[in-house]
Amino acid sequence: MSTIPPRPAGDYTIIIPAYNEERRIGPVLESLKGSAGFFLVICDGHDHTPELVEHFALQNPDLRIKARRYDQRLGKGGAVKKGFALAGTPFVGYMDADGSTSIDQMIQLFASLDHADGVIGSRWLPESVIPIPQGISRKIQSRLFNFLIRILFGLSFKDTQCGAKVFKKEAIDAVLDKMTSTGFEFDVELLWRLDSAGFRILECPITWTNRDESRLRGGEGLGMLTALLRLRRNG
Repeated sequence: MSTIPPRPAGDYTIIIPAYNEERRIGPVLESLKGSAGFFLVICDGHDHTPELVEHFALQNPDLRIKARRYDQRLGKGGAVKKGFALAGTPFVGYMDADGSTSIDQMIQLFASLDHADGVIGSRWLPESVIPIPQGISRKIQSRLFNFLIRILFGLSFKDTQCGAKVFKKEAIDAVLDKMTSTGFEFDVELLWRLDSAGFRILECPITWTNRDESRLRGGEGLGMLTALLRLRRNG
């Protein structure tokens, strides 16, 4: 995927989960200028992220972007599910609010949906470009996590957690009601549900930049593991 294809003519929606992202979301918003699709920023924190998005939307009337505010904590997965339910386009996807993946990278993923029902960015393919890599401890954790996912769910993907994924909306609609995860384990369940339903998911190399401020803390990591074990047990 070395050549950036033309951007789709507005037939996609990108969801951006944004929990207290007022310090980081500005550059991401700027990068969306000129994009043809729809953007839903799902805000479930208590800072000024929604106001920043709304102000940006007023300053850029040609950009179709909205902020949705929720008083309760949704979790990453819960925020993405809200976005999926709101999206009215034939293609949907989600990206992180920290700018680790660019909008052009997302468009490249959308362009690959001609050959699959879903396309996910992967940091662990040989062709991927990682200008600022993760630290060694995070790399080890990531590989151990991936090994566990292969054992528990039989998924062959090298990277289930990269925050850059796109899908045909009809595939999402087929599994959304079955989804129970609301945290960071959401990505695994979504891929598992789609795979189990017979949908084809491609894993593609991506350019991805590590950001210092991870949203996944130690306690949340344990909770994520517990949720995945419960999910696998209950099906």
